[in-house]
Amino acid sequence: LRSDLTLIAEGGIAVDAKVSTALLQNIFFKNAPLHDGAVLIESDRVVAAKCILPVTQSDVPKSYGTRHRAAIGMSEISDAVIVVVSEETGGISVAQGGQLRRDIEPARLQQTLQRYLAPVSRRRAKKEAAE
Repeated sequence: LRSDLTLIAEGGIAVDAKVSTALLQNIFFKNAPLHDGAVLIESDRVVAAKCILPVTQSDVPKSYGTRHRAAIGMSEISDAVIVVVSEETGGISVAQGGQLRRDIEPARLQQTLQRYLAPVSRRRAKKEAAE
């Protein structure tokens, strides 16, 4: 059963604004009021900010901090694609389906997200074509 993201959004601060670089930079500016927690984006809208995500209970490397554990946890209970940026290193990771893909180059983030967000039928067609 995949979680409805409504509860996650309700636990944060409602935003309801079009996604933009400036908006995300303002939200995640260090010490800004909405900086702590996750941003929930649906389609092209920032639905909520300062959202608390459930932390995975799975056995993960000790080097993973709370942010990465929360990304994995959210990906275990939803079909969401979670992008996490390390506060320490600035490294980008993407979580989906309980798996965390680390060290994604910033220049490749858009391509990576497009692959994760491609409609399932398109991904299935590519897989079948490869077989």
